[in-house]
Amino acid sequence: MEAIPLLTPYKMGDFNLSHRVVLAPLTRQRSYGNVPQPHAAIYYSQRATNGGLMITEATGVSDTAQGYTDTPGIWTAEQVSAWRPIVDAVHAKGAVFFCQLWHVGRVSTTALQPGGAPPISSTDVAVTPQMSFDGHMESFSPPRRLETHEIPAIVGDFRAAARNAIAAGFDGVEIHGANGYLIEQFLKDGVNDRADEYGGSLANRCRFALDVVRAVAGEVGPGRVGVRLSPFTDYMDCHDSDPEALARHLVGELSDAGVLYCHMIEPRMALVDGRRKIPHRLLPFRKAFKGTFIAAGGYDREEGNKVVEEGYTDLVSYGRLFLANPDLPKRFEVADAPLNKYDRTTFYTSDPVVGYTDYPFLADVKAA
Repeated sequence: MEAIPLLTPYKMGDFNLSHRVVLAPLTRQRSYGNVPQPHAAIYYSQRATNGGLMITEATGVSDTAQGYTDTPGIWTAEQVSAWRPIVDAVHAKGAVFFCQLWHVGRVSTTALQPGGAPPISSTDVAVTPQMSFDGHMESFSPPRRLETHEIPAIVGDFRAAARNAIAAGFDGVEIHGANGYLIEQFLKDGVNDRADEYGGSLANRCRFALDVVRAVAGEVGPGRVGVRLSPFTDYMDCHDSDPEALARHLVGELSDAGVLYCHMIEPRMALVDGRRKIPHRLLPFRKAFKGTFIAAGGYDREEGNKVVEEGYTDLVSYGRLFLANPDLPKRFEVADAPLNKYDRTTFYTSDPVVGYTDYPFLADVKAA
C-alpha cells in the first residue's frame, strides 16, 4: 500500500512525529476572564494523536496583550495552573503541544486594556474599522506609540510567558509574529513609522521580533521555539512594500538563531477557473530555513499530500478543517472519508460545547 505523504513520520528536532498534520493555532474565545477552562482539555485532547503536533490558540503574554474577550493568557500563576490539566490531557494521548505566545498591540480597545489605557504599538495610528466574524464593523482604539526605552519590557513579557509555558508542561512555544498583531506592527513598513532603532530600515524593523526570538530562545532553548509569520498578507492594515525581502531577511535570521521551526502563511488564495488555488510562493524561504518548515493557508488533503511529497514543506497546519474534524489525521487515511462542515457562526461564541467539542468523529458518522 502506497504511503500517504501527510501521514508519514517526521523528526522535528528532538520530537518524533508520527504524521505531518498540525493543529493550527485557532482563537476560540472560551477562556472566561482570560483563564483557560476545563472544557479546553476536552477540545484539545479530542484533536490529539500519538506523535501529532498541536499549537494552542493565541495566548496573551501580559495584561496589555488582549484584544478580544475570553482569550487565554499565560502571565499569571492562575493561568499557568489552569493550563496544566489541559497539557496533561494532550500528553496523555501522546501528542506534542506548543503554546502560541501573543500580543495584539493596536488590535484592541481601551475597554480591554488595564486601567482603560490606550493599546500599545509601534505607531500611534489606529487600525481602520474591520468586518467582524458576525458581520458588524469593529472599531479599535487609537494606540500609544511605545517609547524606545519601554520595548525591552515587552520583550521581557514574552520571555516570562515562555518560562511559564514550560512550567505549565508545554513542550515548547510558538511566537506569533503574524496576522497584523504587535510583532508584525513592527515588521511591516505599512505600519511601522518609527524614527528610532526599531524603525526605518529592514534590519531595524525586524529588531523587535528578533529581540523577542532571542530572549525566548535564551529562556527555554531554541529547540523549543517556533515562529509564525505572514509576510504576504495584510491583516489589520498590516502590509509591507517588499514582503519578499522581509521574508528573506527574517527567515535567514531565524535560521541563524537555530529555532526549531518556521510556520509561514501562504499569500492570499487566487481564483483559477472558479476554484481557490494556493499561490505556492513559500519555497525560497523553505529552502533558506535550516529547521522544520510548516506551511499554512487553505490546504486540503490533496494539496497537503502534494506539498509534502514534493518537498515544498515538512509539515502542513490545518485550522478550520481540524476544528470541525477532531480526528482529521484519521480521516486523511481514506481518500473519500467524509469531512464535517464547520459552522463559522460558532467559531467565537462562549458556549463550552456547541461548535467546540460536539463535532462528531468518523466512527460516529459511520455508525449513524
